[in-house]
Amino acid sequence: MKKIPLLAPLLLSVSLCLSISSCSKYLDVEHFFDDRQSEDRIFKSKDYTEQWLGNCYNKLLDYNLEMGHRNYTISNYSDDMFYNESAGGNGDEYRRFKFGEYDYTWQRQSWAQSYGGIRQASVMIHSMAEGGAFTPKQVTDYKAQARFIRAYLYWLLLRKYGPVPIMPDKGVDYDESYDKLAYPRNTYDEVATFIAEEMALAAQDLPLKRDNRNIARPTRGAALATRAKALLFAASPLANGNAEMSDFTDDKGRALISAQYNEEKWARAAAAAKDVIDLNAYKLYTADFKAKGTTDYPATITPPYHPAYSEKNFPEGWANIDPFESYRAVFNGDLYAAENPEMIFTRGENQTDENHGIIALTRHQMPQVGGGYNCHGITLKQCDAYAMNDGTTFNRQQIRQQYGANMFVQKAELDQFKPLLENVWKDFAHREPRFYASVAYSGTLWTMSSATSNLSNVTNKQIFYYRGENEGMINGDRWLPTGIGMMKFVNPKDNATGNGGKIYPKVEIAIRYADLLLMYAEALNEINGSYMIASWDGKTTHQITRNIDQMKNSIGMVRIRAGVPNYDNAIYTDQAALRRQIKGERQIELLGENQRYYDLRRWKDAPIDEAQQIYGYNVYMTKDNADLFYTPVRVPQLQTIFSKKMYFWPVDWDELRKNRRMTQAPGWPSFD
Repeated sequence: MKKIPLLAPLLLSVSLCLSISSCSKYLDVEHFFDDRQSEDRIFKSKDYTEQWLGNCYNKLLDYNLEMGHRNYTISNYSDDMFYNESAGGNGDEYRRFKFGEYDYTWQRQSWAQSYGGIRQASVMIHSMAEGGAFTPKQVTDYKAQARFIRAYLYWLLLRKYGPVPIMPDKGVDYDESYDKLAYPRNTYDEVATFIAEEMALAAQDLPLKRDNRNIARPTRGAALATRAKALLFAASPLANGNAEMSDFTDDKGRALISAQYNEEKWARAAAAAKDVIDLNAYKLYTADFKAKGTTDYPATITPPYHPAYSEKNFPEGWANIDPFESYRAVFNGDLYAAENPEMIFTRGENQTDENHGIIALTRHQMPQVGGGYNCHGITLKQCDAYAMNDGTTFNRQQIRQQYGANMFVQKAELDQFKPLLENVWKDFAHREPRFYASVAYSGTLWTMSSATSNLSNVTNKQIFYYRGENEGMINGDRWLPTGIGMMKFVNPKDNATGNGGKIYPKVEIAIRYADLLLMYAEALNEINGSYMIASWDGKTTHQITRNIDQMKNSIGMVRIRAGVPNYDNAIYTDQAALRRQIKGERQIELLGENQRYYDLRRWKDAPIDEAQQIYGYNVYMTKDNADLFYTPVRVPQLQTIFSKKMYFWPVDWDELRKNRRMTQAPGWPSFD
C-alpha cells in the first residue's frame, strides 16, 4: 500500500511531523485517520474523501476570507472604508493598522492556514486514483477542485506576502536533513506563473457551470479568472520593472521582484482575461426598468437624457434597465447565487456568524436602531469619488455656488431631488446610481422592513449623523467619525432588532465579471506593441494590441449598467488619461470587495493615496448647526501613513526561525 507523502510544513517545525498523527493541528482531517494511513482506505472511501476535500475548502475561510468584517478581512479597508471598533472608540486599532504599527505576529494565521490547505490539496491531487466509490469523471473533478484550491491559496499568499515559497508538488522525504527541508522564497514572477499554469490545468477538468447544490465549487471560469488576476498583478508596477524592491531577495541574494520592465506581461494578462470573456459564460446582471415601485424597491430613477444611451437597451444603453437596482442586487442578498450571471467564483454564503463574513460586515454597517453597530463607514474621499448622474465629476464648490443658502432639500423640492428626502444636504443630490446603492449619507432612509412588530420604532428610519442624534457622535465606538455610512451589502429588508426581522444571507462574490472587464481594459491600455499570445488551452491565439474598441466595450458595459455614460474618445486615445479613469472606475465599482487595498499596492499608488489625510464631515456639529456639519474636516482618529514595509505582510518569526532559508519582507525585522 502506498503511503501518503508528507509535504513539509512551513509554519510548524518539520521535526514535529514525523508521523501524520503528530500533525493534526496542521492538517485538520488527519485526526480521522490512523498513523500514516494508506491511500486505499482514505481516497477510496466516499466519506473520508469528502471530508478531506471539505477541509481543503475550509482553508479558504476564516483568515482567508476576502469580504467580511475586519477581524478576518483587514485588507478590506484602505483609503475608502474605515472601522471604528477599539477600546474607548478612539480609533486606536484602525490607526495601528493604517500606520503599520503591527508586528510579525499580525494576521499570521493566514500563512499557516494557506500552507495547511496547500498540503492537504497536494496530498489529494497525487493520492486519489480511480476506483472505490468514485467514477473516473468524479476523480478527475475532485482532483481539479483540489488543484484549484491549492493554486487559489497561493494567489491569496501572493497578494499578501508577495514572493512566497512554492512547495514541492509531490511532497518531500521528511527523513532528509533540516537544510534540505527548508525552502526559500520563489520570485514574484515564478509564483504568478505557477498559479497561472496550475489554474490552466485545473480548467481543463473543471466544468463550465455547477448546479445550485455545488455553486461554491470552482468552475473553469473561476480557474481562468484567478489565472488572469495573478498575471495582471505580475504585470503591474509593483512587480514589473520595480528597482525600488532590489533589497527584496532570497537567502542567496537573488532578486525576488523584477527590476526590468516587460510590456509583454500586460499582453499575457490581457489574453488571460480574454480567455474568460470568450467562454461566453458570464454577463453583467441587470434589473428591469420599474415604472412603479415601493419603499423597499423604488421606481427607476432614469438617468439624464443622453442621445447615445437613453433610447437603447442594455448593453448599448440603459432604456430597459434600472441602474440602481442592477448594481445593488448583486451584493445585498436579493439574488441567489445561481441567479447572478456575473458571479465567477464564490464561497457561497461565506461565514454567516457575527464575527466573520458578510453578515457580520452588514451588521457593523447598520444603524443601532436597526440592531446594527454603526461603526463601519466610508471616507469623504470615497464619497466624493462618485460622479454626478450625467457622468461629470463631483464638484463641491460648484454645488455650493449653485444652491447658495438653500442647501437642504425642502418638502416642495422632493420630486426634483429624488431619491433624497427632506432636510438632506444637496451635496448628495443628482449623483450616479452606484452612489445611492453604496453610500449611507446623513439623512439616508434605512427601510429595515423585515421586522414584524414595533414597526414605527425599527423600520423606515431616516438616519442623521449629527452629534446628539441616536447614530451621531457618542462616547464609545458605535458612531461614524466621518459622518458617512456604508449601504453596500445591506438589503432593504435587513433588520436585527429582535422584532421579527433578520439580516438576509449574502452570497460572497470573490470574483465577478465586472472586475474581469475592467482588468481586460486596464491590461490593453498598457500595451504599445502587438503580441500573439496563445489561449489558455492552446487552441487559438490572441492578437493583443491597444484596441480602443475592445476597451470601450469592456468599460462601457460596466458604466452603462451603472447608468453613466461611457468615456469620450479623447479619453480612450490618451493612455495616461484612461489609466486614471480605470483606477477611478475600480474604486467605485469594487468598493468593499477587498480590491482597493491590493490595487493601490500593485499600482504603487499606495505611498500617495494611503498617506493622504483622511477627511470627513464635522461630526461635532449638532442638528442646530447642521450646515456646519457638512464642512470637510480632517478626522484625527482615522489618520494614516504609508511606508515601504506596508507593501507586503511580515512573516512570523516562528517561521523564520524554523525555515532559515526564508527571508523577511523589506522593512520588517528578521529573526536573529
